[in-house]
Amino acid sequence: MKVAIVGASGAVGQELLKLLEERKFPVDELLLFGSGRSAGSRYSFRGKEIEVRLLSHNDDFKGVDIAFTSAGAGVSREFAETITRFGTIMIDNSKAFRMDADVPLVVPECNAADALNHPRNIIANPNCTTIMMLVALNPIEMLSHITDIHVASYQSASGAGAQAMAELEEQYRQTVEGKPVTVNKFQYQLAYNVIPQIDVFTDNGYTLEEMKMFGETRKILHSDVRCSATCVRVPTLRAHSEAVWLKTERPLEISEVREALRTAPGVSLVDDPASASYPMPLFAAGQDDVQVGRIRKDLADDNGVTLWLSGDQIRKGAALNAIQIAEYLISHNE
Repeated sequence: MKVAIVGASGAVGQELLKLLEERKFPVDELLLFGSGRSAGSRYSFRGKEIEVRLLSHNDDFKGVDIAFTSAGAGVSREFAETITRFGTIMIDNSKAFRMDADVPLVVPECNAADALNHPRNIIANPNCTTIMMLVALNPIEMLSHITDIHVASYQSASGAGAQAMAELEEQYRQTVEGKPVTVNKFQYQLAYNVIPQIDVFTDNGYTLEEMKMFGETRKILHSDVRCSATCVRVPTLRAHSEAVWLKTERPLEISEVREALRTAPGVSLVDDPASASYPMPLFAAGQDDVQVGRIRKDLADDNGVTLWLSGDQIRKGAALNAIQIAEYLISHNE
């Protein structure tokens, strides 16, 4: 098995490297690729140092079985043909191909089998907020069809990359020390603040991030569900949280919702209000599972349930989901 990581020096690339080793992924040869800025850097994998190659339009991907790409939509679009032309399966973490009809969009806990049909040799990794929400909602969908979702996301700095995480930490230091605050990665200072904008605004007043949740949810669940989102950047480092209100075709008992979530793959039920036990980014960071709690009936809708979740954006929201897709392909001899 010959594997490549494109964008190896970024936050997701580094998490991919870590998880390939942790999960004992069957790698015989690993290639790392990056931009001119990161080419020449060296990273350790299974006791060996691997040098990052400059990503170029050449034959470097000949013989590569799986390429994990996490270098942005522009890079993915530019290099997709170079990466896939020899038969390499490209598992892409950008927004470049997610809504293309001939590219599967996969959350393994929900629609793993979709990954087997990849006519362009491209499989898209969904948006991080969509991944975490659907890991939690798919078990409920199995109880009764979800018709409507309202969600408010509380998204960490990690969603904007490693440099954004570093900027948040620097902003906290600058603020405490009374120095001018550096703002490059966000629209405003994020430290001691929340920003109700992630990605650009579209004509309907929603941001592109919010519209991703609408379209991606329908594609992954093969559903007519309507998802209305408000996505907010909050000053945490690497775990996202979401408050979700959902409506099902039949009213559900909270006990059956809890049981479905308790036994669901990829979910940790953290739901004991009496002991102040509920999901928080502080504890979700570094964990594989999406943590779900605060499960209760929606007082505004007899067919409604509301819940709260937290999950590691870099891990399950990106790198782990991609590796789970690859593991599924391998298990089905793809």
